[in-house]
Amino acid sequence: MPSHPSADRPATPAEHGTLDSLISQARRLRGRVEAVRRTTGGAEPDDALSSERRWQRALCELAVHHLEDLGRHLGQLRDGPPARSTGTATLDHPVQPSPAAAVGRAGSAEWNLLTDEVTWSPELYTVLGRELADGPLTLDELPALLLPEDQPWLMTAFTDCLVDGKPVDGEFRVRRPDGEVRTVHLAAEPVLDSDGSCVAMWGVLRDVSELRLSERALEQTSERYARERHRAQTEHRVAVELQEAVLPPRRQTLRHPRHSRETTGTLEIAAHYLPSATSALIGGDWYDAMELPGGATMLTVGDLTGHGVEATSGMAMLLGAVRGMALAGVEPGTLMGHLNQLLDSAAQPALGSALCCHYDPRTRNLTWSQAGHPAPLLYRAGQGRPLAQPEGVLLGAMSGARYGQCSQQLEAGDLLVLHTDGLAPRSASLEDGARSSAARLLELAPRFAEARTARECVRVVVEEFGEAEREDDACALIARVSE
Repeated sequence: MPSHPSADRPATPAEHGTLDSLISQARRLRGRVEAVRRTTGGAEPDDALSSERRWQRALCELAVHHLEDLGRHLGQLRDGPPARSTGTATLDHPVQPSPAAAVGRAGSAEWNLLTDEVTWSPELYTVLGRELADGPLTLDELPALLLPEDQPWLMTAFTDCLVDGKPVDGEFRVRRPDGEVRTVHLAAEPVLDSDGSCVAMWGVLRDVSELRLSERALEQTSERYARERHRAQTEHRVAVELQEAVLPPRRQTLRHPRHSRETTGTLEIAAHYLPSATSALIGGDWYDAMELPGGATMLTVGDLTGHGVEATSGMAMLLGAVRGMALAGVEPGTLMGHLNQLLDSAAQPALGSALCCHYDPRTRNLTWSQAGHPAPLLYRAGQGRPLAQPEGVLLGAMSGARYGQCSQQLEAGDLLVLHTDGLAPRSASLEDGARSSAARLLELAPRFAEARTARECVRVVVEEFGEAEREDDACALIARVSE
């Protein structure tokens, strides 16, 4: 009987050139996608990758499967229909598949209702896991290869095609003789005679098992990525709310002591928090200014390692301890020792740096201690310098560590800058060289000298560092001694 209208039409030379070009493009694109896939995790196990990396790799694998199928189908279109197996093959004269058929994922079939002749391409035997010597299966025999739950669908689809002339487009699962279950897509159409009666059915069966596995993997990784992203967003919101609840208002200028507005020696205080470049990494940086009994002022900045709720909650714990001990009259050096003991005995090991200052407005004397933290910067008469630094290791780094104390006499008009590490990006540009945050802050001395308030000084810091691509968050606290 006649074949499907386009089955025997070979590709023209012009079409061959176009198809060859498309096949080359598909191969090049597949190579580029493979390169992208290697950069998103390569051969690393899933548990070693982040959710976003797993999702990216699943998308790449799915794209690779699509491109493989595209290249294979274009090649089949270029080469024309394969030699048919007539169903009369014997053990002595089996029809041998082409080399491409051994790895083919798609095959064609034709069932003639007038002659009961069945024609399968060699690739279809590979798809369904049958030997050529076994011959093709009739429409009545084919459902036996399917899993029991998929058989009713196929039988109904065949009936609709042969009786009502409806095309078939769907998938089913087959259990091959080796026990492997494969997913097969069937696209079939009825072949009608002149009076509209169905005389045959022609179809293409394609093994889509790997494609469906990739799609399921993509769906699972997408769902897992969405869940983890939602959890990260929730943790970020909690961390931000906790940080805002603990730290003093960022846009409010403080004056200590509050009741001594006109008295010389009063501190005018302003601070600012600068998030990381992504703004998603909320860290354990803190700053604080608190008036103590007797009129003294406590100034502190610090940084606890880590990010998220854990780091923010740890920061809140340390800052609460600093406030409590400062109110109790504990000196900065002794206070640092207690903080080190607190962090060293915490359930979640962590490291931190901190700086604590006590300022007496009556004498303008500043007493301070540090734990692995940059020294305060003192600006006077348009010049800036770091204060002499007492001994002190990182909090949590060594049990029983001792922390020294230093004093500095301040003068009217002096400016004091306390900051956490990370204001300047670690990978500085060629123009900046290897300048640290402290070095860049010291260069701002002329601009600080022109500022009239602590808030204006904070604006200068934000203008200098606000646009930097920081890997971590940072903060700066500025205290100005009234004249």
